[in-house]
Amino acid sequence: MSLLLLALAAGALTGLALGALGGGGSILAVPALIYLLGLSPVAATTASLLIVAVTSFTALLAHSRDGHVRLRTGLLFAAAGIGPAMLGAGLSGRLPEAALTAGFAVVAAVAALRMLRGSPPDEPAAGPPRPGRAAGAGAGLGAVTGVLGVGGGFLAVPALVHGVGLRMREAVGTSLLVITVNALAALLLRVGTAEGLDWAVVGPFTGAAVLGALDGRRLSVRLSGSALRRTFAVTLLAVAAVMLADAVTQ
Repeated sequence: MSLLLLALAAGALTGLALGALGGGGSILAVPALIYLLGLSPVAATTASLLIVAVTSFTALLAHSRDGHVRLRTGLLFAAAGIGPAMLGAGLSGRLPEAALTAGFAVVAAVAALRMLRGSPPDEPAAGPPRPGRAAGAGAGLGAVTGVLGVGGGFLAVPALVHGVGLRMREAVGTSLLVITVNALAALLLRVGTAEGLDWAVVGPFTGAAVLGALDGRRLSVRLSGSALRRTFAVTLLAVAAVMLADAVTQ
């Protein structure tokens, strides 16, 4: 029973982050699956992809109804990341668990510092988004998704804000499209590892995450873009510190 309650609580928090911040769900899901629910790093990253794909799609529909999704930019990001995501998924099974944990922590910390360092514009940058920059960022995000089992939203949001020039709420909504596609692409090459998942944990976790994402979308409407950004960055830094410490001791 306690394991079920932990799965429900962690799932709700994961969904809340995805719905409100457009990313960060897998940053929370992977540590929760490893440290609270006892999955191995490989199983946790596979389960995270499944959870994040389902939850992100749910949140994407809600944000789309609010008009906060830039479809063309999101599809360009996502299309550029599909190949790298699948290649990264193939590579991840060959890496030591400590390397996966450390890589996860470093990427999360870099994204958080980038979010804290710069203030996103209140309005989009002048002119249309640059396709080359969007495609390059999308390819990098896809590779990270495949290797580390994350949706890439915690990198997509700052890339869409600082690199492409979207407003924070548009970046949040558009990143959910990128996350969904990248997670599904990486999951295709992890079907074999999904057979060993504990569905008594993953099922409730996913259900709670979907419900949490709907609450997160409503929360994002009430908070300012800068408040969302700071909350996102502080959460990433805290999780990165814990995971890096764990990788050093492995």
